[in-house]
Amino acid sequence: MISFFTDIASEMLYPIMPIFLQSIGFSILVIGFLEGFAEALAGLSKGYFGKLSDSTGKRLPFVQIGYALSALSKPMMPLVLNPIWIFFSRTVDRLGKGIRTGARDAILSNESTVTNKARVFGFHRSMDSFGAVVGPLLALLFLYYYPKQYTYLFYVAFIPGLLAVMITFLLKEDKKTNNTLKPKISFFSSFYYFKKSTIHYKKLVIGLFFFALVNSSDIFLLLKAKQFGLSDEYVIGLYIFYNLAYAILAYPIGIMADKVGIKTIFIIGLSCFCFVYFSITMVNNFYFFIFIFFVYAVYAAATEGISKAWIALITPKDTVATAIGTFASFQSIGAMLASSITGVIWYNFGSNYAFIITAISTSCLILYFTQLSKPNSIKIEE
Repeated sequence: MISFFTDIASEMLYPIMPIFLQSIGFSILVIGFLEGFAEALAGLSKGYFGKLSDSTGKRLPFVQIGYALSALSKPMMPLVLNPIWIFFSRTVDRLGKGIRTGARDAILSNESTVTNKARVFGFHRSMDSFGAVVGPLLALLFLYYYPKQYTYLFYVAFIPGLLAVMITFLLKEDKKTNNTLKPKISFFSSFYYFKKSTIHYKKLVIGLFFFALVNSSDIFLLLKAKQFGLSDEYVIGLYIFYNLAYAILAYPIGIMADKVGIKTIFIIGLSCFCFVYFSITMVNNFYFFIFIFFVYAVYAAATEGISKAWIALITPKDTVATAIGTFASFQSIGAMLASSITGVIWYNFGSNYAFIITAISTSCLILYFTQLSKPNSIKIEE
């Protein structure tokens, strides 16, 4: 429920954020720099705060502070229409995500077992994605009655964000702390942890990082739909449809992963991704777009939560926050580079080349993942 309400707040603003920033004088270049800087900060901080959570043995404070910062950033942004303040507000939002991610996923892992770990992470992704459906719908409804009143929408988005923070106080955790781990923690803890991690973790995260390098922002798929000639309403509709399908599929696919194997479902998800990126170069009608975005939802449901469950299964319990935070750090860096690379290829050679190169690269990665050990076959030393 915390993730559900937080995503409602975030996704209410997602469709109008570029419009709002442009309306106060931000260029596309500055918006790109703002988002890149914010995402890089969030990515690097996930490993640091994950390690800090493991070293103290505490989860709840990181979850509460992280979600509180993200909620507060919503009404902060329109208070002062100054570039420095906007950068600060956006950074507060992303830093909140960095603080909470590792600890939150460690709680999910701790509340699950070997037999239902994918189901638990799948359910979390499902609720998160339902928020991504409700948020844009509420934003469209608000703007229908109050056109171009973007500033007020930031204040409205604070309400579900505040509800999320209030629910964090219903969570409970053991009072004990871990006094055996008191290392000096660096902001670049992700790289230190990766260096000392097990070979199974290294192999998995290397594969996930290279996939992040070719997996550009979903905005490029939406831009392709726009390039095809679809109206803004249809493009937003596709985005909402994708999130709805993702939300519905994530939990049952998590259940399936626990039964047939996490590795198998993950590879099926990557295969769906390849299909989407190959097929979108040949799309010729709106209904085919709907089908492609449905398959894309299958890919997301079969990989995003599943990859975290895979990591949790091959990681000692007392380092799960660090392990997932480290993975998230590498993933954020890869995603930031992926969008830049895709943008350059699109600009110089056209959209079809960008999508086909991504699909071919992912096909090679599928072969790589087939060589990895099944997570349930790996013995974990606590």
